[in-house]
Amino acid sequence: MRAAATSTSTAAALLAPRLTCSASRARLLSSRPPLRRISVMAAAPSSFRPEEARSPPALELPTPPLSKFKVALCQLSVTADKARNISHARAAIEAAAAKGAKLVLLPEIWNGPYSNDSFPEYAEDIEAGGDAAPSFSMMSEVARSLQITLVGGSIAERSNNNLYNTCCIFGSDGKLKGKHRKIHLFDIDIPGKITFKESKTLTAGQNPTVVDTDVGRIGIGICYDIRFQELAMLYAARGAHLLCYPGAFNMTTGPLHWELLQRAR
Repeated sequence: MRAAATSTSTAAALLAPRLTCSASRARLLSSRPPLRRISVMAAAPSSFRPEEARSPPALELPTPPLSKFKVALCQLSVTADKARNISHARAAIEAAAAKGAKLVLLPEIWNGPYSNDSFPEYAEDIEAGGDAAPSFSMMSEVARSLQITLVGGSIAERSNNNLYNTCCIFGSDGKLKGKHRKIHLFDIDIPGKITFKESKTLTAGQNPTVVDTDVGRIGIGICYDIRFQELAMLYAARGAHLLCYPGAFNMTTGPLHWELLQRAR
């Protein structure tokens, strides 16, 4: 009640400045904008033109090429045997396509163990292709033979002296439509629970990735990228029909927010 009374008294003093008030309240009132300024502020909305906030106007979203299609998420158990991992991934992709999937997605770092020690060993030179990139070559060939769009999860990529966590996206012709290098590296230290720093081995990507495919325009992120809503907002502004975030979230932090973040994005 005392706070309410003070507020009422202050309002009365503003409306009728001739009212008697204490010295402390007088000092308070002296710091407030004069009535002349208040009247100017009140008149401002008459010149406000909200339509100018949409200049230039929003881009018209592209029409998706398909209105309905099947999506397959391939969950893989990864081993230290790279050849086995590649064979297992191919079998999962083929099984998904046999069930009618037109868009197939693999998980993050599916061709080898997820560790800083393993990234250099299992990394591939995507630009070189062939024997230097068996995982990449398999994804390209299977996408072409099955005529599907393939979001290839991610693999460790070697480029010059850097290693990246890279997602390759293939069209139904088997050609590389684009590749996304993980922008936000996962560095975490929860005492007694988990400590992991991707930045010890990997280099962060610099660019967002939007690709046009047979099933629509897709915005790509990798795992920890999902934590940052600006990336998803940018993809939406660029007319993405679908956002894909291949991930290998750990079981310490993952259950707390992985599903929630997907719904938010």
